[in-house]
Amino acid sequence: MSQAFYTGINGIKAHQYGIDVISDNLANISTVGFRGYTTEFSSLFEEALVTASDFSSTSSGVGIGTKLNTVAMNESKGVFQLSDRSTDLAIVGDGWFGIQGEGKPLYTRDGAFLFDKNRDLVTNDGQYVLGTMGSNINNGVLTQQLAEVELGAVDAQQKLQFPEDLLFPVQPTTEAKFYGNLTSGDEIRVISSGIIDAQNNRNNLRLEFTKSVPQVLPGSQWDIVGTVENLEGTETYSTSSGVASFDDAGALISNTLTSINNNGTDVAINLGTGYEGVTSLGDTFSSSSSANGLEAGDLLGYDINKNGEVIATFSNGMQSAVGMVAVYHFQNDRGLERVSGSRFAESQNSGRAIFFQDENGKNITGTDMTNFKLEGSNVEMATGLTEIIIMQRSYDANSKSITTADEMLQKALSMDA
Repeated sequence: MSQAFYTGINGIKAHQYGIDVISDNLANISTVGFRGYTTEFSSLFEEALVTASDFSSTSSGVGIGTKLNTVAMNESKGVFQLSDRSTDLAIVGDGWFGIQGEGKPLYTRDGAFLFDKNRDLVTNDGQYVLGTMGSNINNGVLTQQLAEVELGAVDAQQKLQFPEDLLFPVQPTTEAKFYGNLTSGDEIRVISSGIIDAQNNRNNLRLEFTKSVPQVLPGSQWDIVGTVENLEGTETYSTSSGVASFDDAGALISNTLTSINNNGTDVAINLGTGYEGVTSLGDTFSSSSSANGLEAGDLLGYDINKNGEVIATFSNGMQSAVGMVAVYHFQNDRGLERVSGSRFAESQNSGRAIFFQDENGKNITGTDMTNFKLEGSNVEMATGLTEIIIMQRSYDANSKSITTADEMLQKALSMDA
């Protein structure tokens, strides 16, 4: 009868732990990135009974209770929740985000990230998000426009910290293309193009075509005067001249005005060849032009796309990748050391954090991500409520065994010897 006390107490203790675990799961059912836990029990050693014969066909023994053997992580995925921030990320497959404060890195499925006042990518409580910084920022200036940033080595990941002010540098015009028809008449024709100089000024390149005198047949010749001036026309930077020659069908044969100086930068003048570009035929005048180059742009803000790339957007309409959010993997996710329901630390059981690699040995995230979404808790309320009812009934049953054992002991003590 005394053994029944200990067995009942072990059962009560074990199921009390089970109720605690399930209660914690249900309490965090709305916690972003929360990983629920399940309880696993095991029986204690049994006490063997002395049987009448060593040749008995059955093994006789009495169990002495149960214990909570382990509390294991539930690795199922949580339900995705819509968000209104592009910096909120959810991992579709396997993997963990890395975050770090003052101590060692922690790992989480909670992708509720934002940029703080210093343009650092952080969690809601100020932990820095880990990843690879692009090497295309130097002293607040974008040195290279990148479509993506390659993920670095695991031990080379760092806090994603970006400058509050970032300049997309000016790209001066190096070529201007002209199109149109000068006609076969004698009128002066003008074709213009906007160009950008190295000082980030938008200037005007003006080509004035005048029929050459005398004309050399067959075909026709046009004198060209190229002028670069500011948009207001109050300042002229350079003037050059040349001759464009056309055959008797109006197709361009040659052009001697091939470049002009744009306030310190040479601009190639491209009139095309044949009928692709500038022609001289018919009676209808037309003109158009295009030029490369780009004005400088100021930073408008940072966003994160579905691939985990941090994208800088500028006032000139340009974008560039400047960082990559890291996604870590482990040999044994269940072996991670629990810091809180949504944050974990590396342990001996989990193994070291690793990155997946492609066939070329390049580090990759190894999973899909989606922005404007967060992964919610993976705890199912219906399952949790069912489990807690089972635990409660088991708790009550074990308490009943203690009560019964007590009544039996009292009965035995009250009997006459």
